[in-house]
Amino acid sequence: MADWGAYVTGCLGSCRLAGLAFLFSVGILLQILGCALYNNWWPMLTVLMYIMVPMPCLFFGNTSSSDFISAGGGDDWADAAKFLTGFSAVGSIAIPAILRHALLIESGAMWIEFTSFFVLLATVMLFQRVTQEEEYY
Repeated sequence: MADWGAYVTGCLGSCRLAGLAFLFSVGILLQILGCALYNNWWPMLTVLMYIMVPMPCLFFGNTSSSDFISAGGGDDWADAAKFLTGFSAVGSIAIPAILRHALLIESGAMWIEFTSFFVLLATVMLFQRVTQEEEYY
């Protein structure tokens, strides 16, 4: 009975990880459905932006994830990484909107792509919150 608390804590940790994996899978599924349902693969251009979003932080922002959100002054390279990350994130929203404006995709595909973006964004935010908790480690 003494190990019951450790067992429950371990189970909750793996359930959180499984939930994050499920959310990520739903985001990718929506990305693919936005293309496949309308038989138009132009919206897959947003995948390039999803790949580019973490690159500035990997190359220039050698800070921890908690420092990345803070607004305090710091390293110029870290500030450039924040700017480029924001630019890439805005591009993830702008690409489907521009494609819809150019009449290359339909409105339904654009809204599915937006939903996919917000599901993936929620996944990243939840992952950051889960990894900042002390009992996760």
